[in-house]
Amino acid sequence: MFEREAPVISMKNNGYWNLKNSLDISIDDTTGLKAYKVILIGSSEETLLYNEQFLTPKQSVNIKVEPPKSAYTMKENDIKIVVEAVDTSKWNFFKGNIARSEFKLKIDKKRPALNTVANSYKISKGGAALVVFKAEDENLKELYIETSFNKKFKAQPFYKEGYYIALLAWPIKESTFRAAVVAKDYADNTSKAHIPLFLKDIQYKVSNIKISDNFLKGKIADLAEEFAETQGVTDPIEQFKIINENVREKNEKLIYDITSKVSNEMIQDFYINKMYPLKNGAVVARFGDHRLYSYNGNRISESYHLGLDLASNAMAQIKPHNGGEVVYAGYNGLYGNMPILSHGLGLYTLYGHCSSVNVNSGDIIQAGTHIANTGKSGYAMGDHLHFGVLIQGVEVRPAEWMDATWIKLNISDVIKSAKTIIDKN
Repeated sequence: MFEREAPVISMKNNGYWNLKNSLDISIDDTTGLKAYKVILIGSSEETLLYNEQFLTPKQSVNIKVEPPKSAYTMKENDIKIVVEAVDTSKWNFFKGNIARSEFKLKIDKKRPALNTVANSYKISKGGAALVVFKAEDENLKELYIETSFNKKFKAQPFYKEGYYIALLAWPIKESTFRAAVVAKDYADNTSKAHIPLFLKDIQYKVSNIKISDNFLKGKIADLAEEFAETQGVTDPIEQFKIINENVREKNEKLIYDITSKVSNEMIQDFYINKMYPLKNGAVVARFGDHRLYSYNGNRISESYHLGLDLASNAMAQIKPHNGGEVVYAGYNGLYGNMPILSHGLGLYTLYGHCSSVNVNSGDIIQAGTHIANTGKSGYAMGDHLHFGVLIQGVEVRPAEWMDATWIKLNISDVIKSAKTIIDKN
């Protein structure tokens, strides 16, 4: 009856209030709360928002404080929310333990200023696009590109203060594509700007592949000895399913984690040469191939081929046409020996099934550097290069980045146009 612990008052807030969203306040007390009140204090007046007394003591109270009707016309930039609470203890000459907390809040009712400056005309299914936009707010918290498939693409500061640039990607497994720039400030004011892109649908190949006993007893049996996921599994079909699905998922997650990063540093420009890393390389498997596997007439598994397979001579030299940072140079399951290069702006290239790798993680390489040799490490039946292009973790069509005209129209010209507009402003 005479406990001395005062009620505990807390509020979920980061110091800003847009006078639209409610403030979440919690009051807790072991003895039980007798009463509480919430007061808004401005520069010239005080407003009692809540004043409640309990007939039956409550150990916990959660209050959603709605702004008063007159609050949105307030001209103050700074206010205080004062919360007072008293419990049912007999301490303090039967008055109970009293708690008082003040929360200083900065009023911010203004949404961030946001508009697109320039962007690619279109985006193809499995392909990429570029957008440059302007975003301004003195309390800016975050910027990202919101898509219809719950992927958030990050933007990088570009050219001058307040401008940003981002590459976008349309995954081949998504039937449609929508994207908008989103800007949020610390008061949760939000602005959105739709990115007007013409959508071009592309139909990718579907391959029905019959699994043979020789394949199961050969390549799959060899791989099953290598992976931890297949240890103790003796059924060849189950081995194949685990390798094609579980091991693949693990390998692709590693790739996604490595290639999802974007720098926060301002860039002045972005140059990229057309990509063709294997001299005289012939295409032996295309990007986006949806592979359906069957055994004795029964569908057993599926996968997507998210790269371009190129082959020339055995153990041919791999020389990328663009420099960059080596962000990974190791073994990755089905991909075998696999260096990954970062070219900036969230653009990455991947080189799978290599027989040898001549670079190390952290190396900065120049265009034309001999980084590796083709091979058949990992899940490869013959000597070739699995060439992948990724934008913030999303695999995209290498064919676009191997086309100088596409790069000019969708990347270089967009950046040039954006700079012209920014300079005029």
